[in-house]
Amino acid sequence: MSRIPDANIIHSRLRLRQLRLMLALDELGSLRRAAEEIGMTQPAATKMLHEAEDLLGVELFERLARGMRATPFGETLIYYARMIFAELSGMREEMVALESGNLGRVTIGAIPALASGLLTRTIATLKQSHPRLSMSLQVDTSDVLVQALQQDQLDVVLGRIPSNARTDDLQFDSLGEEELCVITGAQHPLAKVKKIAWTELQEMTWVLQQHPSPMRTIVNQAFHNARIDLPSSIVETTSIMTLLSLLQQTDMIGITPRSVVDDYPGRHLLAVLPIQLEPRLPPYGLITRRNRVQSSAMQTFMAAVRAEQGRST
Repeated sequence: MSRIPDANIIHSRLRLRQLRLMLALDELGSLRRAAEEIGMTQPAATKMLHEAEDLLGVELFERLARGMRATPFGETLIYYARMIFAELSGMREEMVALESGNLGRVTIGAIPALASGLLTRTIATLKQSHPRLSMSLQVDTSDVLVQALQQDQLDVVLGRIPSNARTDDLQFDSLGEEELCVITGAQHPLAKVKKIAWTELQEMTWVLQQHPSPMRTIVNQAFHNARIDLPSSIVETTSIMTLLSLLQQTDMIGITPRSVVDDYPGRHLLAVLPIQLEPRLPPYGLITRRNRVQSSAMQTFMAAVRAEQGRST
């Protein structure tokens, strides 16, 4: 029989101050320093830790010769404690926004291709219909963004679920798929050719996202399938604008979703090479934390993304 009590007992008896102590203890590794951090005496902190362990029926921290270290039970408690305090901070921000007459604030992560297309169109529409909605944007690869989401640094991600991500706490709302293409500047020697092989591209300088982004993985797989080595000359960037600028000014080569090329005002400055990428990108969509209560700002933003996507398909 489990020593861990029912959830309703934890709800009624576990205190926020106990959780603050656990976070401080995990960060500082010392009961004395953790007690000072939250403004209490060491004996009181010792008693509080014992009370939490007695309540939960497990040891939360190992007592070492020098300091203390969280047990697997303690690490689980700390993970959820961080989420609880992040939710409380979000509650306060939304209440402050409502108090000032604003709709609220939403922190958004987006992969570069969607940031320059779907997200830009959504924000333009939202700012007309909801001028008081405050939005904060982070553009990066899906693996970085999903990790930030799981650490409560973002409310919602417009991107893909990375293959190595822990997905049990994620909710994915698929919006569609994107076709990838290999591109160069219009001035590139290969820009006018009718047929090309991977062996002809191996010696060139490629502009790619960092590993393990999905697009980088697909390029690696394409060279592997062609039974040739990966290019030895690679420039890494997550910036779509840097990619497009480099291709226009050099003889480098890159990979991007076809929608980026089609939406680019300087489309005539680019060339799509006649070569197929067999591996496909996973679907993209809206990613949120499964058990998080969605604020009105989050719901408004997500509804606007779905509406914009519907207009463009």
